[in-house]
Amino acid sequence: MNALLIMGYTNFELGIFKASDPKITVIKKAFRKRLESYLAQGLKWVIFTGALGFEYWALEETKTMQKDFDFEIATLFDFETHGKNWNEANQQKLEIFKSVNFVKAAYETYENPSQFRQYHAFLIENTQGALLFYDDENETKLHFLIDKMKQTPDYRLDFITFENLQETYEEMNE
Repeated sequence: MNALLIMGYTNFELGIFKASDPKITVIKKAFRKRLESYLAQGLKWVIFTGALGFEYWALEETKTMQKDFDFEIATLFDFETHGKNWNEANQQKLEIFKSVNFVKAAYETYENPSQFRQYHAFLIENTQGALLFYDDENETKLHFLIDKMKQTPDYRLDFITFENLQETYEEMNE
């Protein structure tokens, strides 16, 4: 696999509002374990979209892994204006999304809803799979993109679920 898309729940969807929340440590550990497997198989690009929550925590973990593995990180924003109205703390997180090997926005600004469909198609066409923190039992707007991924032949979907997090938590406390 050449490029893997990383997406998942936002911090609001998870009810995590502090960087010190211990759930973040469990999420990062579960993510790291999965990503290490892909990197050991020769993954070249890890792709983010700039979302807060799981993506941001995964990005933090991914950046630390660049010391041990040879791969590149990209952020492909939907719009150049992505995050423009975020508060100062989140602006700092946005800067971390921008401080990767490759950064690009699909569009300058939002004009119409079809841009999201085209952006999603672009993400799928330019990655061979996705590592998603997502559970069908806790559906969000991500399900639209995931449905498209499921319809794409030979597109690999790998899910981190709440059950996986529970297993990771138990392993950490053995």
